[in-house]
Amino acid sequence: MTQARAAIRAFFDEPTNTVSYLVWDPATKRGAIIDPVLDWDNRSGTADVAFADRILAAAGEEGVAIDWVLETHAHADHLTAAPYIKARTGAPIGIGEHIKDVQAIFRPVFHADDVKPEGGDFDRLFKDGERFPLGSLEFEVLHTPGHTPACISYRIGDDVFVGDTLFMHDYGTARADFPGGDARQLFRSMKRILALPPETRLWICHDYKAPGRDTFAWESTVAEQRAMNPHVKDGVTEEEFVAFRTARDAKLAAPLLLLPSIQVNIRAGRFPPAESNGVRYLLVPVTPRTSTALA
Repeated sequence: MTQARAAIRAFFDEPTNTVSYLVWDPATKRGAIIDPVLDWDNRSGTADVAFADRILAAAGEEGVAIDWVLETHAHADHLTAAPYIKARTGAPIGIGEHIKDVQAIFRPVFHADDVKPEGGDFDRLFKDGERFPLGSLEFEVLHTPGHTPACISYRIGDDVFVGDTLFMHDYGTARADFPGGDARQLFRSMKRILALPPETRLWICHDYKAPGRDTFAWESTVAEQRAMNPHVKDGVTEEEFVAFRTARDAKLAAPLLLLPSIQVNIRAGRFPPAESNGVRYLLVPVTPRTSTALA
């Protein structure tokens, strides 16, 4: 794909280690916001939009009009601010078409009968290989499953927003043990991205500081990943990766915000409907480890 380079500003949310992006066409000032974070206090169950407002303020400073709110997948570690961005800008919310598979997995878990089978609250479900405009530029959708069935990456010129498909080249790769996840698929998705030209910039969705690195980082390249990523660099075979990823994932704790995030994010950021008392609730499924745990 040969086109002018998009302008990019990154916004790091340290409480969730998430990077959101403001991306725009410098020629037309048409923009998109990728993976926006909702401020969420899990102790009190309160939500705020200060982080999303920072991104919108930056768009205003740059004179950028927001045409899209784009999700790389239904995140399990933060709640999305997509509906707030949509309410402020009118921009539709887009995600990969396989979000329907993720919704099918979690709809019965959370009794989320308000989530419709055809994709629920999302405005646009993207297919692999689909292209759509951003001003005079063009996004290309790459279906990159493995972390979840619905994961997609957004390519715009020489830049790719990879979601949780890859982490920084000195850190490694994301887990593949969520329902519907698959380490073998993840390896193949990463190899698809790493087959792009070496100079392609990769924009990462999370960073946790690799050992020995004192600052957060989120920009990598195909060349750096292929040379240095300890999990998927050149020479690592699919079987080696699957064995490593499976063993590592078996030891990982669930993300802190897994339960609230999934319930909200499969609804494109909408909270569950209010109960008869006017209050909205998030469910916590209980799994007793012994038969007497709930006695």
